[in-house]
Amino acid sequence: MDTVWWLIPILVIVAFLYGSVGHGGASGYLAIMALFSFAPEVLRPTALVLNLFVSLLAFYQYAQAGHFSWKLFWPFAVTSIPLSFVGGMLEVDAALYKKILGVLLLIAVARMFIPFHNNNKNGRPTRLPLALLTGAAIGFLSGLIGIGGGIILSPIILLLQWGNMKQTAAVSALFIFVNSASGLAGQLTEGVVFYSGMWWMIISAVTGGILGAWYGSTKSSPAVLRYLLGTVLIIASVKLIAGI
Repeated sequence: MDTVWWLIPILVIVAFLYGSVGHGGASGYLAIMALFSFAPEVLRPTALVLNLFVSLLAFYQYAQAGHFSWKLFWPFAVTSIPLSFVGGMLEVDAALYKKILGVLLLIAVARMFIPFHNNNKNGRPTRLPLALLTGAAIGFLSGLIGIGGGIILSPIILLLQWGNMKQTAAVSALFIFVNSASGLAGQLTEGVVFYSGMWWMIISAVTGGILGAWYGSTKSSPAVLRYLLGTVLIIASVKLIAGI
């Protein structure tokens, strides 16, 4: 339980930053837990549970502010949900899991350091086949690794100009929630192990998530904190890939 007291302030900050851009924060939670040397079998389910709370709060805030687009959301979700369940059912070798997670954290780093801007109010029309394929790939990877997939989806939407920043955040938040629920359900079929101090982690993540979602839906994510989190993600990524 001693570890959880160190985690509480860190998780509040991580959840705030991810919530501010409509993300659940699983990649950040996984990075922090990896730095604290959590066992791989604990990482996936614990991160997904935290994701459920923070992403739902973020979605509520962004939807209330009028940023959610069902038309943009459903093509990704319809293929991601079943494949996230399948990915959650699969067991991954611990060494391979750490390396895959390390690479995915680098994507999260890019999301933190590289500004993606698209203020086009309506966005370009979504290409349905590409959206369906993208949703399927992200869903499977999400369930396999224990993330919601928003950290991968949001840059794609913005780069292809299918939605603006606020729309992307709203869609990503719900996408993360449904993927996290589906991936966790898949894991439950095989049995899971949760961290004993998870409730304190949930309280911390919810606190940061509420503040971040409110801030992000009305303002913008603070750059300095984004860079600090990006630095932490880089350290965790190197640790995982190098097997330190």
